[in-house]
Amino acid sequence: MKKLIICLFSLVFMASCVDDLEDYNVDQKQATVVPAVTLFTGATKNLTDVLTTPNVNTNNYRFYVQHWTSTQYLDEPRYNMTSRLIPQNMWTTLYRDVLNDFVEAKRIVTEDATLAEGVKKNQLAQIEIMEVYTWSVLVNTFGDIPYTEALNSQNALPKYDDAKTVYADILTRLETAVAQLDPASKGFTGSGDILYGGNMADWLKFGNSLKLKLGMVVADVDNARAKALAESAVAGGVISSNDENASFGYLSAPPNNNPISSNVKGPLSTREDYVAANTLVDAMNQRNDPRREFYFSKVGTEFKGGKYGFPNTFTDFSTVSPKIADPTFEALLLDYAEVEFLLAEAVERGYNVGGTAMEHYNKAVTASITYWGGTAAQATAYLLQPSVNYLTAPGDWRQKIGTQEWIALYNRGYDAWVTWRRLDAPTLLPPVEGLTVPTRLIYPVNEQTLNPSNNAAAASAIGGDQSSTKLFWDVR
Repeated sequence: MKKLIICLFSLVFMASCVDDLEDYNVDQKQATVVPAVTLFTGATKNLTDVLTTPNVNTNNYRFYVQHWTSTQYLDEPRYNMTSRLIPQNMWTTLYRDVLNDFVEAKRIVTEDATLAEGVKKNQLAQIEIMEVYTWSVLVNTFGDIPYTEALNSQNALPKYDDAKTVYADILTRLETAVAQLDPASKGFTGSGDILYGGNMADWLKFGNSLKLKLGMVVADVDNARAKALAESAVAGGVISSNDENASFGYLSAPPNNNPISSNVKGPLSTREDYVAANTLVDAMNQRNDPRREFYFSKVGTEFKGGKYGFPNTFTDFSTVSPKIADPTFEALLLDYAEVEFLLAEAVERGYNVGGTAMEHYNKAVTASITYWGGTAAQATAYLLQPSVNYLTAPGDWRQKIGTQEWIALYNRGYDAWVTWRRLDAPTLLPPVEGLTVPTRLIYPVNEQTLNPSNNAAAASAIGGDQSSTKLFWDVR
């Protein structure tokens, strides 16, 4: 009887703690309210992951720029975009897993009345900079995209906006966000800001560097806009050392490891799908490039690339180095070497950014070599070679800068692809006749089937939904 009374008392006590029976259905392990910083960090990681992964179902940019090639599966290095859901996976990740979270983080920060005004402005600027970065990837990958009607749960069939118009708008948004940053106030801090740990001075340099980077994309079609952005970026302060790189640090264990390590032979994988492409390895061998040991493994005593776009036996060719296969190897969203290459280009275009093209070019090459583990002395010796020296290297400034930037952007396939399309250097040939090196990704199959009218209109507007269609800024 005593036990029964205790049980009844317990039930009465439990019932008095809830308002209705639905309270029993609340999952205490699933958050219903997510802090803005969690969304910001998660979106930044998802953006970095999708740009870094070499998974052939999502990201094949390393193939398109002929940094890597495959051992046996030839569809991807021969530019087949339909045998796998490559465009769909890139598109979905950027819209659903990145932009949606940035937009929600922005809403939460905006509505948070407890935040100091300076902190709120900085956090909104940080979100906006990363959101602009993401939009730039979408528009520079596909062309016309859903923008003004995107990310609206009430509109399942958004229209596509003109790529040039979208690009102009995100450049304006970026300028506003950078102007809003105040290094005297805090923003997202500590582990919530995986790029800079809350250092707002570095965020200001990153924002200005992104302004320079995105501005140079349109230099061939809107020189005045590119000039203004480049000069404004330099005046505001850009990344000026490898210590200021926009780098994302990974951890040793899944799911927070560098996604490369899950796809190449190393501590976390036994896969033997990729080898270094002869296009890149031969170019670096010819120049006795000191970065080879950091980029590639050796075959005996030499670096040897597999024939691009053809079957290759894994053990016969160089593959990624242990450095790159390391689960903790950081990913770069923007770095000092890239900034200096952009400044060299800006000088050649007549922009007032200070210095000479050769000075910026030399700084860029040196920054790349020392970032990877080489020495300043090695960089000096490398730059003295006739095939590398800015005064004697073959070709015009586009070929000189483009070739060295293509080498320096190893392991950053997307950025190397954008640079190659902009500068048309170096010369990359398809593996077989009848193919064209992609200048865009085709639209996802889901868009063709679920949003057919708007998708068809977009395809027509850009000149056809083909991988060979050039985007509005790719006019050379």
